[in-house]
Amino acid sequence: MLEASERQELPAIPGKRYFTIGEVAELCQVKPHVLRYWEQEFPMLSPVKRRGNRRYYQRHDVLLIRQIRALLYEQGYTIHGARQKLSGEEAKGDLTQTQQLIHDTIAELEGILRILRH
Repeated sequence: MLEASERQELPAIPGKRYFTIGEVAELCQVKPHVLRYWEQEFPMLSPVKRRGNRRYYQRHDVLLIRQIRALLYEQGYTIHGARQKLSGEEAKGDLTQTQQLIHDTIAELEGILRILRH
């Protein structure tokens, strides 16, 4: 489990429709092989697969991965425990995802504001 001083702020999610596995790995600060493993362990995580079996993640996938990351790395859940929490009723109103959306929206708005000021 990470201490508060060790937690890193995750970068804002760009306003794109699809993300490659490399982009998602950077946005969520995990290795690509971890993402592939999590796809096997969390049935609700299923990116679109295209030519050559390439994975394309959507925004909701990135948010889910960040939620999984928070449960495993910050809150100390096991894979099994995190899977249970995400598939339970409590997952529907989960604050982690909402807080991440708010954080990303604020970051995007601040970027727009900087552009408008120039």
